[in-house]
Amino acid sequence: MADSGFKYEWAGAGDVNAFFGLMMDNLTGLVILASILTGIFKMPPDVVFFKMVPGTALGVMLGDLAYTYMAFKLAQKEKRQDVCAMPLGIDAIALFGLTLGVVGPAYVVTKDADKAWAVGMAVLVVMGAVKILTAFFGEAVRRNVPREALLGSLGALAVVFIAYLPFLKIISDPVAGLVSLGVILLTLTARVKLPLKIPGALGAVGLGAVVYYASSLAGFTEGRHLAQAGFQFAFPWPTAHFVDGFSLGMQYLPIAIPIAISNVIGGIDNTESAAVAGDKYDTRDILLVEGVATLVAGVCGGVIQNTPYIGHPAYKRMGGKAAYTLATGLFIGLGAMMGVTGFLISILPESVMVPILVFIGLEVCSQAYAESDRRHMTAVTICFVPVIANLVFIQYNSLMGAAGIQLSALRPDFQETYKAVMVLGNGFVGTAMLWGAMTTFLIDGKLKKAAVVTLIAAACVMTGLVHSPFPDGRLFAPWAVPSSAVLLAFGYLSMGAVYLTIHFFRNTETD
Repeated sequence: MADSGFKYEWAGAGDVNAFFGLMMDNLTGLVILASILTGIFKMPPDVVFFKMVPGTALGVMLGDLAYTYMAFKLAQKEKRQDVCAMPLGIDAIALFGLTLGVVGPAYVVTKDADKAWAVGMAVLVVMGAVKILTAFFGEAVRRNVPREALLGSLGALAVVFIAYLPFLKIISDPVAGLVSLGVILLTLTARVKLPLKIPGALGAVGLGAVVYYASSLAGFTEGRHLAQAGFQFAFPWPTAHFVDGFSLGMQYLPIAIPIAISNVIGGIDNTESAAVAGDKYDTRDILLVEGVATLVAGVCGGVIQNTPYIGHPAYKRMGGKAAYTLATGLFIGLGAMMGVTGFLISILPESVMVPILVFIGLEVCSQAYAESDRRHMTAVTICFVPVIANLVFIQYNSLMGAAGIQLSALRPDFQETYKAVMVLGNGFVGTAMLWGAMTTFLIDGKLKKAAVVTLIAAACVMTGLVHSPFPDGRLFAPWAVPSSAVLLAFGYLSMGAVYLTIHFFRNTETD
């Protein structure tokens, strides 16, 4: 008989570290958002800090509050005290994709910050709607895709984007950055307690900031040049202003929709990661929350989508329960409305904030290998290849853009390499899952299932969901498929034909 007197102890000492980890993760996202739009595109700070940031932060608040509630429900259902809430925040992929590929370019085209804001809102509303519609298929995907494919693609994302990119910020400001990273590795990875029981994440940021400003005063490092934001109340009221951005925003959907779909896939991966760690949330509910939060954020001025964060196992290892998501949601949301978040964005250097991401990335990757069968290690590892390709492609574009080099100016062999890296990296989340699933089935001798994966891959190629041959990763209609995509799809079909032929000749299928 169930214990009707069960009461979930939803807050503990571990929530302090988890809060600083998740809060700093989101704050870092807002720092990057403001840095790109005000620094690279020279958008007016008031539009960024008092319109885009509050709307984006509102989505974070709503999503984290919903996930807090879901943790209570799960704890009550299973009568467990160790339930950890799913973390939610600003999607890193969308952060770069939408600022550099939508909002910033819209401002360049229109020279109107308010119009560019409307375009960003419109695109986000469509992305939220897409995520809500696809949420109803998430559980079926999770049940039928091997764990190695789900965790492997998530682990690859964690190392390549969540751990590697922050290291660039750390090395660019090595004194403060390495001090902060050192404290993170000491406290969260090695689990050594700081004096006076100071939470590791707080100690890392605090000590790193002290070192940063001391170095700056001593003339060892250059000060920050991010536009300053004052304290100003800015409530993100719902507005129909996003409608004004639809006409121009539609041209950016081929970039935005693949990001939304990859985000859904990532949400499925994250739900499986939480289940492996012991917290079995309903995939549909997890995806619906992020979809609704994204949609509401777009209607209220946000320009970046929300996502269940990579790192549930890391937050659970810190001792997080439900208080950390509640505190993060309120801090980010209410702080943005009152100008506190904007002020912190202005004064906290990225180099001391991003080391927490390194820890989360390493923890998620470790889980991918630890929770997979030893026979399937190759299936996990192959997931890294398309993700690395996407990173290389991003850096190719950054370097060529900074140097003012056009693709046509490169030697033919370099052009071919560029195009190959582009095709391999586009749709990398889906590609990683497909390759991970196919390899797992092959290792298990399930050749028919592996052939089905190649058929799905070919279908995805024919719409641009994976291996899009366009630099912006756009989708295309099946009746307007580029010739290079047809060839690649035929390659996948040929691969599947080989598997089926061997299956029928050897008759070793175990299904």
